[in-house]
Amino acid sequence: MTGCRYYGRDFTTEEMALLRALIAGPPALNRHALSKEFCRRIGWYKPDGGLKDMMARVTMLAMHKDGLITLPPPKWRQNRPGPIVFGPDTEPPLIPAPETLDEVRPLDMRVAVRGTREGRLWNEFVARYHYLGYKTLVGAQMRYAVHDRGGRPLAMLGFSTAAWKLAPRDGFIGWTPRLREKNLPLVVDNPRFLILPWIRIPNLGSHLLAIVRRRLPEDWTERYGTTPVLVETFVETPRYTGAVYRASGWIHVGATQGRGRYDRDKRFDKPRKDVWLRPLRSNWKQVLNR
Repeated sequence: MTGCRYYGRDFTTEEMALLRALIAGPPALNRHALSKEFCRRIGWYKPDGGLKDMMARVTMLAMHKDGLITLPPPKWRQNRPGPIVFGPDTEPPLIPAPETLDEVRPLDMRVAVRGTREGRLWNEFVARYHYLGYKTLVGAQMRYAVHDRGGRPLAMLGFSTAAWKLAPRDGFIGWTPRLREKNLPLVVDNPRFLILPWIRIPNLGSHLLAIVRRRLPEDWTERYGTTPVLVETFVETPRYTGAVYRASGWIHVGATQGRGRYDRDKRFDKPRKDVWLRPLRSNWKQVLNR
């Protein structure tokens, strides 16, 4: 069996033989342990020194689906969460919704942690009211639930690892493939931005983006030990215009070709989306090109 290429990385014949040997054991490794051990053995590390085990898991699953390897069964198959059930907390309120920023400020932006009530409600709100629904965010992630000063929910925002290869973004930054692989952890994606449908407060969206732009780098650094310098997002056209991002100083750099995040087959079966970028510090371009 020859080597192969997944998500921009070449895997040699020797590395594939090692991966199959690790799968075969002994010792018998579950998928989580397998990804970590594979990263250690081939020296697959992030710029901050951490293992690229999340990317390894995504890669190994793709190899498994393509028949190159046979992964052990998922350890927690029997405990997978069921479909999201919408409770009364995500119903539209019976009282009139606020109409101005003065009625809701100061805003309370809470980190939505998995396994907590805040995390569960974030999932429910996004599943119920976001046009793309709820999906587990890819890789590293940070979720925020925004409440008004009285504790009423207003909006949900989610951030995750950036797309591996994105021509409009990469060209705007000036990346070579080597620089992209090295510095991609410094870019964060914003795949979910939901203002609850009964909230129609002028300028709320740009106000939220300004707050999270200041807060995200510190929160991300605390959780992952890497400080992002750029945020990307995708706006489906013609469904949305991207006006809230434009008003918040984001830069429109082009559009996608209609392929999925990790599409390797060039199927072009996804909606086209505008690509917007927002620097988080003044020297972002120098940081991403060194």
